[in-house]
Amino acid sequence: MNIEWKDGFEIRVSLIQNQVVISANREGLLSLQQQLAALAEAPPGSHIHYDEHNSLEEKSLELIIEKN
Repeated sequence: MNIEWKDGFEIRVSLIQNQVVISANREGLLSLQQQLAALAEAPPGSHIHYDEHNSLEEKSLELIIEKN
């Protein structure tokens, strides 16, 4: 699966009052859009793992999105 990022993307995942909040700038949202479309076409069990070491802003929670 091809994971691409738009230049200048920013994405943060946080927990606020027991709710997961994903906040992103325009480039981050467009990047997620492309990645979710690619994941939709991938075989079941495929997943994308996001964390502060490879894609998310510092102190973000890890996020894994998996296709059933």
